[in-house]
Order: sequence, then structure tokens, then C-alpha cells
Amino acid sequence: MQPDKQRKKELASAYAQSFRPMGVYQIRNVKNGKILVLGSMDLPGARNRLAFMQQTKLNSIMELREDWKEYSGDAFVFEELDQIKPREESVADRAELKSYQEEVDALLELWIDKLQPFGDKGYNKPKRK
Repeated sequence: MQPDKQRKKELASAYAQSFRPMGVYQIRNVKNGKILVLGSMDLPGARNRLAFMQQTKLNSIMELREDWKEYSGDAFVFEELDQIKPREESVADRAELKSYQEEVDALLELWIDKLQPFGDKGYNKPKRK
């Protein structure tokens, strides 16, 4: 393998094993105040996804579909609510990754309980009991 290709492969591998900030965020409609509360293992990636959807004027988030059509993508903003700090700089195995996912899921539940983003207040659907 050529040195450049080998270096790119090493960098790609290091990136894949490194942690990006993870946690809970909301997408808020600035026109009507409704929010969608979500969790992510990659907060910068989630922010970039919204920015990409706004630039391309395409929406892939089903919960936002009607208001996206009515107000356009420019009516939505990304707001980070909470972040989980990784214990290490890289992930050692899948079990560790699963542990972080469980933390994100638990944090998401806490924020949903706190904000109650349902009905007129938000786009989330209440859990069935």
C-alpha cells in the first residue's frame, strides 16, 4: 500500500474509533415554538444533518414534515441540551459503545419527561403504556 493511502486508512480508522460529543438536542421551530427532542451518539453530525437539510430544502425527519412544508427549513434551529463526556478518548469494544448508547437513551428520556414535547408543545410522540 502506498504511504498516502496507508495514512488515510489509519486516519479513517482513528476517526471511526474516536468519540464525538454525544448527548441530547432539540430541533426548535422558531415560528411556533414546537420542539423535537432527540438523542445522538454524534451531536456535530446531527447538527450538520439539519444544516444539510436546510441547504438542500429536503427534510428526512418525518415528525417535522408538515411544519417544514408550511414554514420551510429556515424556521428550525438546532439546540444542544445536554452532553455526555466520554470516559476515554476512543472506544475499545462494542460493549462500551452500547453502554454509551444506553446513557444517551436514559438522558433522552429525562429530557423528554422534563420538556414534555408533545401535542402543541412538540413533535415527539408519547410512549405507549
